[in-house]
Amino acid sequence: MFALALALWAGGGLRDAGDRWVAATVLPPLQVATATEILARDGQLLRAYQVADGRWRLAVSVDRVDPRYLQMLIAFEDRRFRSHAGVDPLAALRAGWQAVTSRRVVSGGSTLTMQVARLLEESGTGQITGKLRQMRVALALERRLDKDQILSLYLHLAPFGGNLEGVRAATISYFGKEPQRLTPAEAALLVALPQSPETRRPDRHADHAEAARARILARAVAAGVIGADQALAAQREAVPTRRRPFPAHAPHLADRVAGPVSSGLSPHRLTIDAGLQKRLEALARDTVAAHGARLQIAMMIADHRTGEVLASVGSADYTEEARQGFVDMTRAVRSPGSLLKPLVYALAFDEGLAHPETLIDDQPMDFAGYRPQNFDRRFRGTLRVREALVESLNLPVVALTEAMGPARLMTGLRRAGVDPRLPGGGGRPGLALALGGVGVTLEEMAGLYAALAHGGVARPLRVSAGDAGAGTRVISAVAAWQIGDILAGMPPPGGGGRGIAYKTGTSYGHRDAWALGYDGRHVVGVWLGRADGTPVPGVFGADLAAPVLAQAFARIGRRIEPLPPPPSTALILSNAALPQPLQRFRPRGAAFGPDPGAPAVAFPPDGAQVELLPEGVLLRVRGGTAPFTWLADGVPVVTALRSRDALVPLTGPGFVTLSVIDANGRSARSSVRLAMP
Repeated sequence: MFALALALWAGGGLRDAGDRWVAATVLPPLQVATATEILARDGQLLRAYQVADGRWRLAVSVDRVDPRYLQMLIAFEDRRFRSHAGVDPLAALRAGWQAVTSRRVVSGGSTLTMQVARLLEESGTGQITGKLRQMRVALALERRLDKDQILSLYLHLAPFGGNLEGVRAATISYFGKEPQRLTPAEAALLVALPQSPETRRPDRHADHAEAARARILARAVAAGVIGADQALAAQREAVPTRRRPFPAHAPHLADRVAGPVSSGLSPHRLTIDAGLQKRLEALARDTVAAHGARLQIAMMIADHRTGEVLASVGSADYTEEARQGFVDMTRAVRSPGSLLKPLVYALAFDEGLAHPETLIDDQPMDFAGYRPQNFDRRFRGTLRVREALVESLNLPVVALTEAMGPARLMTGLRRAGVDPRLPGGGGRPGLALALGGVGVTLEEMAGLYAALAHGGVARPLRVSAGDAGAGTRVISAVAAWQIGDILAGMPPPGGGGRGIAYKTGTSYGHRDAWALGYDGRHVVGVWLGRADGTPVPGVFGADLAAPVLAQAFARIGRRIEPLPPPPSTALILSNAALPQPLQRFRPRGAAFGPDPGAPAVAFPPDGAQVELLPEGVLLRVRGGTAPFTWLADGVPVVTALRSRDALVPLTGPGFVTLSVIDANGRSARSSVRLAMP
């Protein structure tokens, strides 16, 4: 009896000592660094970045791995994983007996938890001291973590050859897919690789990999994980003989979002449509392939209703040196050529200076020494404003810019989210601004055309989820519809894309070819040129960029969505039916000097804040010849008015541009803010 008591006492002491030994274990860090990931809107991986030591290790969870792989893994590596406390005594005894009887190591007896301990500390397996350390850490891990957490560590740290760590990196590299759904052959190969990752690498030693896979499949059949017929079919499945590159879609955008690469961050989910992004990247590669070694391309597609960027291509090939593919040409500052002309006309419509059916002259003009020419150096004489925009004539648009003042165009650009960079870094804008004498980016031009498409309201283009807000009004809904109606009437770009409202542009010296267009939902931007800004002989936006624009719309995969109908306040009339002041535009500064008898807005003065009263807002004109026409943001609110005063109901609150036109077509304007009393 005394001996039994002594034995129990000694056993309890050893147990307590063992508990203290395990409790005192200093564990390695349990936080595993994983790749920074950039995801598409549906969760597809667009791009991943290696962890700091150059390894591919991607975040994964147990519930995102094929259950059959987990069953094979446990059946082969650690049958009692779910029940032991970190060390499996039966497996250890079996390994010891096999070593004694065979005079060699047959099996290591390591549990999955012990393997995790080794992987966390990057320790070896051949020394007794190392094995004891693994046992101690394994016992401590089991006290700190649950089984799924331990299994998750294995799924992150298991080596699969080269710089691949973790099951997700392995499935993407070897199979080109995520680990949720695996074939029995794929699952068996993944179980086999970590045992000897370098000698069994399928991309280098396919025969060894196939043999190891066969042993796993046999064990899986014996354990009842798969049937014999499944194992036989799996044996016939080819072993992958190469590593696939990790996804690198939208690389420029990914770099911008990720910033300095750091591990362990939550994935960045973007608004990018993965399928559309891939199709647009293929289009970019195909486009430049036939145009020499230096031509570069950039493209963007956005949903102008929400501001979400659906695809962004900064270059045809991120890694190509000859084309400087590392430069993100969606953000490169270039001259827009004729792309600003639609905004000029829209602002002129809002100012009451013109209407799509207004007659305007295309003839030689001298604007205080500035004598612009049309692209083909020909003049069309008198034609409608609609035709002047379709033919992209220079003289009419410069005349309208001169009438408004270049500062008005600069304000319109800024309200649309464009940061116009003037030549020389500053100074006052000149009339050349209307013809592309300013620096802009493709991203900014896509935002501007999104505003034209979305009823004149600009929303910042965004690549991350969130509310874009109400946006900023750039032009009136009427002017936006008028511009869309004109641009949609142009010949289809490249013979395709019927129903698209679009405009092309070519910068001075043939350095940049542009095409921007939109339908009822999407805005698409295309730029072609050289990344270093040198000329591309013979390049024209209409010839080079417009066909790519049509192909980009075709890649969207949906039918062209119709443009919106005209607003109820739109003035849809022939030239003869227009108010007399809008029938013909006469440049103020090109042919005439200041007119002392021209009208002026006496009230409300420019820049004033006016209360919105129930009876309306008082409008008063000074000078000019009756009858008068008043417009609010380009929409007539009073016509054929012979009095110099008018009480007019206006909607608000907010900013509004008031314009008055007299019987001789002379006009004046005042921008005011309407406020509730």
